[in-house]
Amino acid sequence: MAKGNETQLNEFILLGFSKNRQPILFAIFLIIYFFTLMGNMLIIVTVTIQQQLHCPMYLFLRSLSFTEIFYISVTVPRMLRDFLHLDKGISFVACAAQLYFFCFLGTTECFLLAFMAYDRYVAICHPLRYMTIMSKTKCLGLSLGSWLSGIFLSLIQISYVFSLPFCSSNIIDHFFCDILPVVKLACADTAANEIAILIYSSLVIPLPFLLILVSYVCIINSVLKIPSAVGRKKAFSTCGSHLTSVSLFYGTATITYLKTKSIQTYVGAKLISLLYIVLIPMLNPLIYSLRNSVIKNAMSKLIKQ
Repeated sequence: MAKGNETQLNEFILLGFSKNRQPILFAIFLIIYFFTLMGNMLIIVTVTIQQQLHCPMYLFLRSLSFTEIFYISVTVPRMLRDFLHLDKGISFVACAAQLYFFCFLGTTECFLLAFMAYDRYVAICHPLRYMTIMSKTKCLGLSLGSWLSGIFLSLIQISYVFSLPFCSSNIIDHFFCDILPVVKLACADTAANEIAILIYSSLVIPLPFLLILVSYVCIINSVLKIPSAVGRKKAFSTCGSHLTSVSLFYGTATITYLKTKSIQTYVGAKLISLLYIVLIPMLNPLIYSLRNSVIKNAMSKLIKQ
């Protein structure tokens, strides 16, 4: 990613959080990071080892857990490091790399959640054709497609951002190199970049969300036609974990990224970021294990072994 002729900066400064609370925050985020890694790794190992979980629903869940581990590892280790050091500087290249992997993994998660909704739609609305439509090969192909979409869409976006000249302030009022605070520092007209960010966000947030919405409209329509109350409850129960995860992830991402850089003036911007960067990756293993009896029993069996 080449810098323009006007670029003078070699590094950025991450302001992070208040210095007075850093020891407490370090302990809190270290514990959260540990439990996030353990929870998602437990899901990955459980789905991999237990043969009864080798179906699309749980293969998608395993892909989501892989994504969550990498996603939180892009930002939290650097944040923990900054809690212990006075030097908050991050090089231009390191900032670009962090932002790229953050966008790449966030985009991947958006598409994965959409494909998981499609999987539930096929399972509930077309149960007799489920294994034909959602084969293991197709499931792995959709998962791979999510990762490839994240790789290429993010590469285009980040290349565009870091082609801007940065020659004045280098202070990022955030705890990681997020796209809006970085663009805000450019010493050039960023109107075109803001439009590009909105287009990118529109592709990776509303588009997958539309697929999720359509899938659940069809699911609700089919479930309401089930005569048995027990049958309706059972059908809805398979979607509860996914709906909870979608609501948390898409809700916070929409608030943050489907706006212009004015969002950075909002005092709660960092707190909103913590929700989808730190809290949701930790909660997802709990959401899927506590609300799903099959994977909960499989985990219990694995732990006992």
